[in-house]
Amino acid sequence: MKMAETAGGTVEDNLLWRHASPEDTQMWEFLQKVNQKYQKDFKTYDELYQWSIKNVEQLWGEVWDYCGVRASHPYSSVVSDDRTMFPRPAWFEGAKLNFAENLLYPMQEVDENSPAVIGATETTRQTVSWKELRERVRQCQAGMLAVNLKAGDRVAGFVANHTNALVAMLAASSLGAIWTAVSPDTGVTAVLDRMVQIEPTLLFTDNAVMYNGKTHPVLPKVKEIIASLPTLSATVIFETASNADSSIDSPGATSDIFTYSRFISMNSSPPEVLRFEQLSADWPTYILYSSGTTGAPKCIVHGAIGTLIQHKKEHILQSDIRPGDRLMYFTTCTWMMWHWLVSGLASGATLVLYDGSPFQYLSNGASVKDDLAMPKLIDELGITQFGTSAKYLSVLEQKSILPKDHGLSLKTLKAIYSTGSPLAPSTFEYVYRAFGQINLGSITGGTDIVSLFGAPCPLHPVYKGEIQVLGLGMAVQAWDYTGKDVSSSGEPGDLVCVKPFPCAPTMFWSPPDQPGKGAEKYKSSYFEQFEGVWHHGDFVRFNPKTGGLFMLGRSDGILKPSGIRFGSAELYNLILGFCPEEVEDALCIGRRREQDSDETVVLFLKMREGVDFSDSLVDRIKAVVRKELSARHVPGIIDQCPEIPVTTNGKKVEGAVKQILCGMNVKTSASVANAGCLDWYREWAKTHE
Repeated sequence: MKMAETAGGTVEDNLLWRHASPEDTQMWEFLQKVNQKYQKDFKTYDELYQWSIKNVEQLWGEVWDYCGVRASHPYSSVVSDDRTMFPRPAWFEGAKLNFAENLLYPMQEVDENSPAVIGATETTRQTVSWKELRERVRQCQAGMLAVNLKAGDRVAGFVANHTNALVAMLAASSLGAIWTAVSPDTGVTAVLDRMVQIEPTLLFTDNAVMYNGKTHPVLPKVKEIIASLPTLSATVIFETASNADSSIDSPGATSDIFTYSRFISMNSSPPEVLRFEQLSADWPTYILYSSGTTGAPKCIVHGAIGTLIQHKKEHILQSDIRPGDRLMYFTTCTWMMWHWLVSGLASGATLVLYDGSPFQYLSNGASVKDDLAMPKLIDELGITQFGTSAKYLSVLEQKSILPKDHGLSLKTLKAIYSTGSPLAPSTFEYVYRAFGQINLGSITGGTDIVSLFGAPCPLHPVYKGEIQVLGLGMAVQAWDYTGKDVSSSGEPGDLVCVKPFPCAPTMFWSPPDQPGKGAEKYKSSYFEQFEGVWHHGDFVRFNPKTGGLFMLGRSDGILKPSGIRFGSAELYNLILGFCPEEVEDALCIGRRREQDSDETVVLFLKMREGVDFSDSLVDRIKAVVRKELSARHVPGIIDQCPEIPVTTNGKKVEGAVKQILCGMNVKTSASVANAGCLDWYREWAKTHE
């Protein structure tokens, strides 16, 4: 299957969008500055990108200057080694800065009385100005000082996506503490699998959260959590739901327990102005967690400058976000997209923090079910950049939701961002039918880099099914299993990055009594597949004619029957577009046990309610796969399943099912939102020996 034909038709047939005035964008201005300084004559993004990956040190120095970083002391070098990726080189050595200060006082000028945050739930709206946000952070910081929080301490959030969560993160970061968060819909075991490892000093929690019109208590879980975290000196309760209890009866707990109002008033001599600890550029800022499908989640530590400068590059240059733009991402505080979202403050953007169901809308003072809830929110709040998961957009597509047919103007909307899983070509077309001429940024990156490899770009077209470009400075290639670069041939391969980049984790957290354990996990996670080269775990291919990138699923979801390698997304895109009235979703797994001479591709179908699974459907699917892909792509087994395992962000969990089908004794992963359904796959494996 040729690359120009992967989404059907020629390159021009697949063209969906071009920027109406690319020379008015910040990326174009940046390109001109590079031209002027380095005596170049670049006219395209690709020319600028090729320069960026050949000149790593110069690129990131220029990003620092153009995007603006607030630092109390300048850096002496951009990167300590621009060729070696492991051990990780140091970035911007000599600089002293504070992550929170860069978010609260962006280099881009903003009016302190203009909105910094708009908090929205199913039943409320609240606007907070820049001046008010800074004051709230000062008050929270005062409480932290009262409990003797120090730089390097861990502050944990068991919180939803709201302004108080943002304030707690900024206050922790202002003092040099490390922020980590888990969504309150997570089970106790999953929370403890993560937080026990990092030994937090302070815990913030909601008393309850609202979702889909219902209030869900959180404190019963918190009671169990704090009993297993002896390092906690204090637990602080946000009274997020006014109709829920805010007290915990936890005898024997080592942690003091405060309501948030009590916490921020307990300092008898609070600082009159915000204090910002000036720290080294790579000072740890966030701890995020790997999925944990093969063991305890790894604790991934991200540093201040790597996170900040990468996000500013992606917001200002790749996304053309400007002061006053209104940026929303539908996310939880667990997902790396929350960290990407809140960094929008550093570019002067107004954040829209939404907590609730994407299918509930505030109408006449009450929350009502509404398939148009998010498009209505875009119009109501004047959102300019709206981010979500591929799953959400595919649901809208399946329901044939066309916002403009319902009187919505969407006049402020400039871009839609999608990630979490590959976006099907048909969904690309749907987005342009439903939302008009916006920049659809199908993006890819991950928790491991708290940012993006594949990014939007105002200087590059959008083609159906393709991620637009690789981000500046991200030297990504597709390698086959021998380590050969197959990017230019359009062949599928593993996503690797061959040059250092600042948003690589600073380290993996490890217990004090095992100081080398984190480094071992770091190396085994990214640098063992290909010595010294970042191996990301995604299966991709490039379109040599457009420069675009196709995501084909996780590397652990690579299918290889008869030696032919392909990704599960190829089958998903075809099948879900072929029979959407019958099949709600699908899960494709390569099964090879010790006794097997070859891999069998197993395709599980979750049928739509009221639709029967039949031999006729199986025959039709096999025929269309053989016709549209190849005979080697035809699944060896097609069966129905009651449920498909997904993460809390809606991403299919292929890895755990693959291990089950291949006869491994996989532990139920804490990252699987509906982990109970894995038992069905265990039974299936037993009955299909």
